[in-house]
Amino acid sequence: MIRPKPTSRTFNRLAGAATALVALAAIGLSLWMLGADTRPLDIRHTQAQGVPLTVFAPPGAESAPVAVIGHGFAGSRQMMQPLAITLARHGYLAVTFDFPGHGGNARPFVPDLSDETERRARLRRALDAAVAHARNLPQAGAGLALLGHSMAGDILLDYAGDHPRQVAASVLVSPYISEDTRLEGLSNLLFVFGELEPAALRRPALAAFPVAPEAVRPGVTYGDPRQGDARRLAVAPDVEHIGVLYAGAMQEEALSWLQAALPVSAPAQTAGHVTHWGPWLGLLFGGILLLARPLSALLPRVASPPAGAGLPWRRLLPLAGIPALLTPLLLWPVPLGGLPLLLSDYLALHFAVYGAITWLLLMAWQRRTGTVFPYRGPRRNGGRLLVAALAAGLYAIFAFGLPIHVFVTGYLPGAERLAVMPLILAGTLLFFTADAWLTRGAGAAPWGYAGTKVLLLISLMVAVALRLEDLFFLVIILPAMAVFLLVYGLIDRWTWRATGHPLAGAFAVALALAWGMGVTFPLVSG
Repeated sequence: MIRPKPTSRTFNRLAGAATALVALAAIGLSLWMLGADTRPLDIRHTQAQGVPLTVFAPPGAESAPVAVIGHGFAGSRQMMQPLAITLARHGYLAVTFDFPGHGGNARPFVPDLSDETERRARLRRALDAAVAHARNLPQAGAGLALLGHSMAGDILLDYAGDHPRQVAASVLVSPYISEDTRLEGLSNLLFVFGELEPAALRRPALAAFPVAPEAVRPGVTYGDPRQGDARRLAVAPDVEHIGVLYAGAMQEEALSWLQAALPVSAPAQTAGHVTHWGPWLGLLFGGILLLARPLSALLPRVASPPAGAGLPWRRLLPLAGIPALLTPLLLWPVPLGGLPLLLSDYLALHFAVYGAITWLLLMAWQRRTGTVFPYRGPRRNGGRLLVAALAAGLYAIFAFGLPIHVFVTGYLPGAERLAVMPLILAGTLLFFTADAWLTRGAGAAPWGYAGTKVLLLISLMVAVALRLEDLFFLVIILPAMAVFLLVYGLIDRWTWRATGHPLAGAFAVALALAWGMGVTFPLVSG
C-alpha cells in the first residue's frame, strides 16, 4: 500500500517541531555547561554602603587572597563573572561590584564624562567600599589584587598608588588611563589588550614600563613579581574591547600574574581551569534565537496578502537614504542631557527623528502613488496584531533578557530605569515601524531590510564624527548594535512571515532595543 505524501503543512509542522527540539537541546546543554563552572563555588550577593557586590568564594578555603574586580563603561558585575570564577576556582576570594549608575547600583554616575575629577571621585568611593567589604570577609586572607576592565583602569591604579603596601598586583584589561594617573611605584602591573583593538589604546600603559615605550614587547615580563616591580604587556588574539573579557588568553594571563605575586594552592581538580564561556553563550543564545522560528508559526495571521509598502530598490534607496543623512545633521546642534541615562537621550532622538522623516516620506509617496498603504484589513485584525506584537515583544525581552542578566550583564531594571523606558520606546517605535513598513510588503526589495540597517549604522557613525566629544562612547556600542540588529532582524522577519503585518515584528524589535538601552546605559540621576 502506497502511503500518501505528507502535505506541505504537515511537513512544515514536522520541521518546526524538529527545529524546536534542536533549539531546546542547545539551550539545555549550554545552561548545564555554564552552570558547571560555578557549582563548586560559594556565590553570594550582597551590598556594602549601597554598592551591589557578588562574592565568589573558593570551596573549603579558610583564608584566601582577595581579588576585587571592576567592570567597564556601561557594564556590570555580571560581565566580570568569567574572570571571577576562574580566580575563585584557583583559591582566590573574588569580589565583583557595580560602579555608580551601572548594573544594580542606583547611585548616579557623572552626567558629564569630561568632568574627570567628579567621575573619578564617584567611582573611587564605590571601589573603596568594595575593597573594604572584601577584606573584612571571614575568608579574606593576606594579600590584595585589583583587576578591572576599561573605565575601571585609572581608578584601580589610583587606589594602588594610595595603598602601595596593600595591593600586591593589578591586572588592567583594555584600561582607560587618564593623563594624570600615577604609574610609578606601583606593584606588579599586567596590561592585557585585545588584538583587534587600536594599537593607540596601549600607549598610555607603556609609560609604566622601565624601558622606552617603543621597546616594550608583548609577552615579556620586565622585573620580578616576587620583588613587586614586575610589568607585563599581553595581547589576547582575535578579540576586541568586549571580547577580551571572554578570551581564555586574558584569563590565563591574569591567573598566572596573580599566582606569581600571591601564590595560593588550588584544588587539584581545578588546576589550570579557565572559564571558557564564549562558545556556551553562543550556543545558548543561538538556541534561543532558533527557537523563535517555530514559535513564530504560532502567531495569528493578521494581513493577507502581506502588508507593507513593497518598494523595489530604485524607490527604496531615496526614501531610506534621505533620513540617514538628514538625521545627524538636524541633531548636530541639539543639546544633550534630557534623559537621566547617559547617551540614551541622543540615541532616542536619533531614532525618533529618523523614523519621523521616514514616515513623512512614506506619506508623501502615498499621496503621489497611492500604493504605500494599500492594506485595509477588518477591524478584528487589530486584536490579532496586538496579540502578535505583545507575544513577539515579550519573547524578545525575556527569552534573551533573563540569561543575559544571569551570564552577561545587568538586564533587570530598577524603578528609576523603568520610568525612562517609555520615552526611549517612543523613539525606537518611530524608527522601526517606519522602517518595517518601508522594507516589507509584496514586491519589496530583496535584502532591503538589511540595507536600511546598514544605513542606520552609517547615520550613527556620521553623528559620532560630527559630535565626537559628546558621542565618543557610541563607538564602543556600535558593534553591539550591529549584532542586535542582526539577531532581532531575524525575529522580525519570522514574525512578519507568520503574521503578514510589518508592525508586529517592528514592535518587538523596538521594545527590545528600548529595554536594552534602558538597562545598560549609565544612570546619571536618580
